[in-house]
Amino acid sequence: MSLAPTALPDIIGPDLDVLFCGLNPGLTSAATGHSFANRSNRFWRAIHLAGFTQVQLKPEEDRTLLDYRCGLTTAAPRPTVSAGELSRSEFTTGAAALKAKIETYTPHYVAFLGKPAYAAITGQRQLSWGRQSDRFGGAQVWILPNPSGLNRAFQLDALVAAYRELHDALSR
Repeated sequence: MSLAPTALPDIIGPDLDVLFCGLNPGLTSAATGHSFANRSNRFWRAIHLAGFTQVQLKPEEDRTLLDYRCGLTTAAPRPTVSAGELSRSEFTTGAAALKAKIETYTPHYVAFLGKPAYAAITGQRQLSWGRQSDRFGGAQVWILPNPSGLNRAFQLDALVAAYRELHDALSR
């Protein structure tokens, strides 16, 4: 009997510089219990090259991210092969819980990894990459490209440049 994959636990603590908010867990991550565990996902490489971590963390070291004043959560808890399998309502349903987490832990920034979750939560159709003019749960909002290997619109260098913008904003 195989168990259905479950949602990932948050990696979160008080007063983080940034809470990275993925769209939802991938099946590999849900099965292993570690964020961004699929080999094709570029999250760990991108945050290292952008300056968030001194070394490139492995998925099984995901809790170490807290040592760098960064955390992880997801906008929708249901694991899927692709975020395209999620409905808009899954993001809007999870919005209150996400907002409560942000209000409780007070990160300076919440960085949505991709536009779909934030677009669904706010009802905005036209979103730009980078810093947003509004706040969510008291945190400044930043939208970053999704690091999934399925996201062919952003090669690694463009992904790192986008993540570095956030890192540089935190340094100011």
